[in-house]
Amino acid sequence: MTNGVPATGFRAEAASDSLLHNGLMDPVHNRGGTALPDRFTVIAIGLVAYSLANLLHEGAGHGGVCVLLGGKPLVLSSVHFECDEGAMSASGQKMVSAAGSMVNYLAAAISLVLMRLMRNRPGPVQYFLWLFTTINLLMAAGYFLFSGLGNIGDWAAVCNGLVAPVVWRPLLALIGGVLYFLFARRAAIWLRPFAGSDALQRQRATRLTMLPYLAGGLLYCVSGFFNPVGPILIAISAAAASFGGASGLIWLKEFLRAENGAATPLVEVPRSIGWILAGIVSAALFIGVLGPAIRF
Repeated sequence: MTNGVPATGFRAEAASDSLLHNGLMDPVHNRGGTALPDRFTVIAIGLVAYSLANLLHEGAGHGGVCVLLGGKPLVLSSVHFECDEGAMSASGQKMVSAAGSMVNYLAAAISLVLMRLMRNRPGPVQYFLWLFTTINLLMAAGYFLFSGLGNIGDWAAVCNGLVAPVVWRPLLALIGGVLYFLFARRAAIWLRPFAGSDALQRQRATRLTMLPYLAGGLLYCVSGFFNPVGPILIAISAAAASFGGASGLIWLKEFLRAENGAATPLVEVPRSIGWILAGIVSAALFIGVLGPAIRF
C-alpha cells in the first residue's frame, strides 16, 4: 500500500490507461465520461450507408431516369446499370449517365437536412446521416475527377461530343478536385461532435472514418466479383467508386486539427444490435442479390 492506495490497484489503473491510449481497450466510458465508438456498430452503419448510396446511384439515378425518358431497364447490379436506349435521344442518354451522381447529391442534401434536424437526438442514427452525407458527396465529386482524368465513366459519357476533350477533361477534373477538397473539409467539421475535442479525438475520428471506408470498399469489391460483365468492372467501378471515390475518409480527419472552436458535447456511438443486424442484412442482399445482378 502506498499513501493509502493498494499498489496492485495503482498498477491495474496504469495498465488500463495504457491500453486505452493505444486503442487496445474498448471501455464503455473513459475517466472523462466519454466513450469510444463501438467498432461493430460503426462497421455495420458503414455497410448500410455504402449499400444505400450505391443503390441510389445505380437504381434511382440511372435506372429512374432511364424509365422516365422512355428507356427500358435491362440489368441492375452493384457495379452497373444497363438501359435499352434505342428509343431515346442523344441528350436523353446523357441525362441517364449524369443522373447517378445527381441523385447522390440530392441524397446528400436530404441527409444533411435530417442530420441538422436531429441535433437534439444524438446517437448512431445521427452518425449514419453524417457518413451517408459524406459518402454521397465524395463519390459524386469523385466521378467528376475520375472521368476528367481517365476519360471513362459516367461524366465522360456526358461530356464526350459536347466540346473537345482538351477542354472538358481538365475542366471537369479541376471542378471535381476542388469540390472533393471542399466536401472533405466540410465533412470534417460535421465530424467534430462525434470525434470530440479531448485527447481521444484522433482515435475516435480514425475509428469513425477508416472502419467504414475499409468495410464499404470490401463490400463493393466482393459484390463486384459476381457481376455479369466481368472482372474489369471491379477495377473501374467497384474499387474506383469505393476505395477511390470515398478516399477522402482516409484523410479528412486531418482537418480536425485546424478546427479550434469551443468544445461541443460528444455524440457517442454505442453498440447497437439493431444497426449490426441491419449491416449484416444489407451486406447479404448487396452481395447475394445485386452482385450477380437483377435482370428485367
